[in-house]
Amino acid sequence: MPDTASLHPEVARVTQRIRDRSAALRTAYLARIDAILQRPRGPDRMGCANIAHAFAALPAPDKLRIVAERAPHIGIVTAYNDMLSAHQPYEKFPALLRDEAHRQGATAQVAGGVPAMCDGVTQGMPGMELSLFSRDTIAMGTAIAMTHDVFDAALLLGVCDKIVPGLLIGALHFGHLPCVFVPAGPMASGLSNSAKSAVREQYAQGHIGRAELLQAESAAYHGAGTCTFYGTANSNQMLLEAMGLHVPGAAFIHPHAELREALTREAMRTVLGLTPRGRFTPIGRLVDERVIVNAMVALLATGGSTNHLIHWVAVARAAGILIDWSDFSELSHITPLLARIYPNGSADVNQFQDAGGPGFVIRELLGAGLMHADVATVAPGGLAAYGMVPQAASPGLLRWEALPAGTRDDAIVRLASAPFSPHGGLALLTGNLGRAVIKTSAVPADCQVIEAPALVFNDQEELLAAFKAGELERDFVAVVRFQGPRANGMPELHRLTPPLGVLQGKGFKVALVTDGRMSGASGKVPAAIHLSPEAVAGGPLARVRSGDLIRLDALTGTLNALVEPVMWAAREEALMGDAQRQDNAHGLGRELFGGMRRHVLSAEEGAVTWL
Repeated sequence: MPDTASLHPEVARVTQRIRDRSAALRTAYLARIDAILQRPRGPDRMGCANIAHAFAALPAPDKLRIVAERAPHIGIVTAYNDMLSAHQPYEKFPALLRDEAHRQGATAQVAGGVPAMCDGVTQGMPGMELSLFSRDTIAMGTAIAMTHDVFDAALLLGVCDKIVPGLLIGALHFGHLPCVFVPAGPMASGLSNSAKSAVREQYAQGHIGRAELLQAESAAYHGAGTCTFYGTANSNQMLLEAMGLHVPGAAFIHPHAELREALTREAMRTVLGLTPRGRFTPIGRLVDERVIVNAMVALLATGGSTNHLIHWVAVARAAGILIDWSDFSELSHITPLLARIYPNGSADVNQFQDAGGPGFVIRELLGAGLMHADVATVAPGGLAAYGMVPQAASPGLLRWEALPAGTRDDAIVRLASAPFSPHGGLALLTGNLGRAVIKTSAVPADCQVIEAPALVFNDQEELLAAFKAGELERDFVAVVRFQGPRANGMPELHRLTPPLGVLQGKGFKVALVTDGRMSGASGKVPAAIHLSPEAVAGGPLARVRSGDLIRLDALTGTLNALVEPVMWAAREEALMGDAQRQDNAHGLGRELFGGMRRHVLSAEEGAVTWL
């Protein structure tokens, strides 16, 4: 077991501030859980017609187990589809989980499926404008599945960007149920992420054609499993480990590895152990402010996805806990960067796993007193169990082993006593342009401060057109506005990474400032993103004009338009054009999300649509 130091005083201080801020909301949330737990179990309290409908398609022995023997009954919510390479392995998981439930004298049903879109497919396309909102749609789908209300616990099958946060938000609205997340693992390593990025930059410059680009992309994305860079999907898996919601060490085992089936079966055994017949642990009680802080620290220590500064605000809110970007920023000051995984380094997640993976990071953070050790987890060993790695034992069973005391590859992971950086991989930027976040761990040291004239664009297509026309061969800060949640659903602007990277590679000082998002794979170009309030809501970004001097300083955490204050205050805000507004509202299903665009909260408030 990893050694655990006394809790760092700054972690304790931030946690207490969150606890105090959330007291009324959290108390009301827990009271609702306690009230629901007073009810008899579903099959005992429901009408006979309700029960008959719920179990009509089950085999007779399962009906007997549920109704007469009162055996535990597990609901499975799956994000399976064939569009996501990461989710394709889930096709066979329900049969495996039902079989394991039967072996343990219990039963299981697929309660429902939730939508899961692939951002890699929709990147730069109109469908990306539905991406962020799909998170809350998934949360609602999870609620619809679980509202059948006959289950003693739930297993949640999801990996990718919005899917895990959506499932988690939905599960926390059924906080009276024990829940375990079941991952599927990353695809095998293909063309390296750095080589893939180099090909993209060659294509952006016109040095190669579409055929060569497609060949490279297909060599990178080539099989079942999660994409191998450390974007939002793989950050999800790291955070679930840090929150104790996985079987320990389950995150990064290949879908077709023998160990994967054992881990999947163990998920069923684990959730059965959390039902009232075992050590009853409903997810709403498990996920408290300490667990949320553990997730935040794990994100910072690994330089994870900036998307989680939106998603985990929403996740916390679903559990009655209020966090903001200042909490992330203050934790980042004392959290060491322990991992270098692409885009923060050259390693992919398979190499990260071989170097120790989440277990190594959690062990080091616990040992440095940077995580709360005294938290509930779905595993009986507490958070210390997540600092170990699973191994096959007797057929179908597992054992967990301690990692070596040192590091297997200090180019990928480092001890907390000798980190890559004394600070976390994400930072808050504030100033007269609002509040934004930046992924500092991927940005070279000589690009952490950029001061250059603004070039204002109202969408990413305008910037791409200017690049192709050769109009960007200079120092500049690209201001891309009207990309926030209310404007168009806050799509990722990942298509801007190759051209901006090309310009940076030519020696120009370039940066991006936007109220939109970048991919979890945000790279080497400094990008102040998620700027709040957004331009369409009257945010200061709407005042910027091309030629204004912009200063982005990741070292001091500031972001300002260097415009004389009186002039700045008097300047009128630019408005989003009617044509752009209409285009954002129509086509490829965007009409159906109009209500979400109207009611969504700001990025720093989690871009929540359900309040």
